[in-house]
Amino acid sequence: MIRFLQPWWLLAVLPVLALAALYVWRQLHRRSYAMRFTNVDLLRTLAPKGIGWRRHVPATAFLLCLLVLATALARPSVDTREPLERATVMLAIDVSLSMQADDVAPNRLEAAQEAAKQFVGELPESYNLGLVSFAKSANVLVPPGKDRDAVTNAIDGLVLAEATATGEAVFTCLEAIRTVPADGAAGIPPARIVLLSDGYRTSGRSVEEAATAAQAANVPVSTIAFGTDSGQVDIGGQLQRVPVDRLALADLAEATEGYFYEAASVTELKQVYQDMGSSIGFRTEPREVTQWYAGVALLLALCAGALNLLWSSRML
Repeated sequence: MIRFLQPWWLLAVLPVLALAALYVWRQLHRRSYAMRFTNVDLLRTLAPKGIGWRRHVPATAFLLCLLVLATALARPSVDTREPLERATVMLAIDVSLSMQADDVAPNRLEAAQEAAKQFVGELPESYNLGLVSFAKSANVLVPPGKDRDAVTNAIDGLVLAEATATGEAVFTCLEAIRTVPADGAAGIPPARIVLLSDGYRTSGRSVEEAATAAQAANVPVSTIAFGTDSGQVDIGGQLQRVPVDRLALADLAEATEGYFYEAASVTELKQVYQDMGSSIGFRTEPREVTQWYAGVALLLALCAGALNLLWSSRML
């Protein structure tokens, strides 16, 4: 179906229609004037044999050429269905103060950042990717999309804060996943959450509540534990132990049918998305066909010139 991106330009058709009306009026007026001659035999001897209806063909082709060109000004287009990959991965990175412990070189946060950036580099470009950071609360730093540079830059810019809201991180990721456009596909997109953390939850909704919500949404949560039981950080001038809560992270992964890792590598991270599959939706996009209109107009102009030259020895 043809539609126009700038329909107000269709007003350019009006002068062409006016010119066509003038041509018809002129031909009728000429016929009326010719009928004033009563001596038809004398008229035939004075006027050469005409070309009859053929004289209207070049003019008609020229008028059609103008009509097509005027229509092309409105930028005609046809709707096309473009496939869109909807599979989505949400990265959730713990930025609590315990992530500054250096039991994982150079420290837990930098190790998590490096693993996350490698994961971003390995993820198929067709997948949507978003980023959430969490400490006392969880925040969407980059909504799900195809912009890998935005995610990488946001990972580099992570800043530490107090507390750990592991459950809130999962809820925030689920909300972000729901924002991915349907684009003609049914239901929410296939999605995975990759949560990188170290410590115990100290704020927000529980990990159990988060696991239940992820199960209901059919979104597996893969968890990656950074750190050892001997990790320590200096908080307020006091040295505090910050052991890794492996049990909670492992339970979250198991309850949602995700994966649990203690030491992450790019090879292990690939398992997070290898079983994701994909969900191909379709977005309707207008495809401009102005060039086809211009081509038809050119062909009509050539026909008008060629026929006029053939039948009357004149180009116009």
